[in-house]
Amino acid sequence: MAKKEVKEKAIEVSLWEAANKLRGSVEPAEYKHVVLGLIFLKFASDKFEEHRAKLLVEGKEKYIEMADFYNMSNVFFLEEISRWSYIVKKARQNDIALIIDTALHTIEKDNKSLKGALPDNYFSRLGLDITKLASLISEIDSINTLKDKEQDLVGRVYEYFLKKFAIAEGKGKGEFYTPKTIVNLIAEMIEPYKGIIYDPACGSGGMFVQSIKFIKAHQGNTKNVAIYGQEYTKTTYKLAKMNLAIRGISANLGEKEADTFGDDQHKDLKADYIMANPPFNQKDWRGENELIDDPRWRGYDVPPKSNANYGWILNMVSKLSENGIAGFILANGALSGGGEEYKIRRKLIENNLVEAIVIIPRDTFYTTDISVTLWILNKNKRERSVEINGKQKKYRNREKEILFVDLRKWGQEFEKMFIELTTEDIEKV
Repeated sequence: MAKKEVKEKAIEVSLWEAANKLRGSVEPAEYKHVVLGLIFLKFASDKFEEHRAKLLVEGKEKYIEMADFYNMSNVFFLEEISRWSYIVKKARQNDIALIIDTALHTIEKDNKSLKGALPDNYFSRLGLDITKLASLISEIDSINTLKDKEQDLVGRVYEYFLKKFAIAEGKGKGEFYTPKTIVNLIAEMIEPYKGIIYDPACGSGGMFVQSIKFIKAHQGNTKNVAIYGQEYTKTTYKLAKMNLAIRGISANLGEKEADTFGDDQHKDLKADYIMANPPFNQKDWRGENELIDDPRWRGYDVPPKSNANYGWILNMVSKLSENGIAGFILANGALSGGGEEYKIRRKLIENNLVEAIVIIPRDTFYTTDISVTLWILNKNKRERSVEINGKQKKYRNREKEILFVDLRKWGQEFEKMFIELTTEDIEKV
């Protein structure tokens, strides 16, 4: 078992080293889409070839070039010019960037579920070094994405890269990624077993990935959840769709990338679970006279345009079902803001919505050094019983109570400059 873990780790590290060779002329914010796009292409191709071979064994030769016979099994159909074997064969040609762009475009065209998911003419316009790109293709070719399916090797490679890219981009960037331990903490606290899960600022889709992992880890049925999300940045929207596609997770991320406040893609949604890490202290998120009468603020003061924190909070409150629970990250300043923020915060408490406030260790996030807090809101804090995986779980009445948890001295050092909560820490909470 130990040897197996070392081998898998070596794959991740060697891929990262190959990717880093592209850094000379391309910023991390750009080349992450190159690497993750290629990983997706390799994964999709391996799945396609496996299913194609299965059809041949079953004597269904006449169906091997028909997209429907792949899509019905949650496999993406790939024309010859989109297959990994074709990419590898052409890897050292001068037009390899165009070949990859064409492959990705063709896959998206042939598979409706990938609409808007893949990098669009990304490789051609970056002017990548052909030798370095060929080397990266060779490294990715070494991944056996079909091996150890239960261990989700390709998913973990993808996760590893998202984390490393977030660290590489540094402070003030990398907002597409929420540290895995924080996502784990949210999932364990709100327990998204069954129902609708929503993230209004979904980034690369990490909240959804962890929700599915949580359900599987607790012997639940992933078919009992429906996933909805929204993302403003086009490239991050594509990252999320690729991340979910690689893991076979179905989700409704809206018709397009869009601003949650100005173009809500899920206006009538009522979610049972909300998980989010929205942008911290977002300024000028609305115009002076915009969104004044927005129904999402009904019963509360209008959130100030100088800071979107309470806009995010009220958006989530408006989306909660009658027994809905939300877990989300905000900057610590959201706990003490005055004016409209104070009035909204007070009303949230009066309405018995605030379940818990958890102070997260500083330097947990790769993208900011400000202190952050996990909020848990609950629409129903009354005594009740809930059926979870065939068993009854009882909750006592917690109205007029708020749990405060201080984790600032918890966690362990990570990469000499960050802190991450351990599995034991999360279990204690």
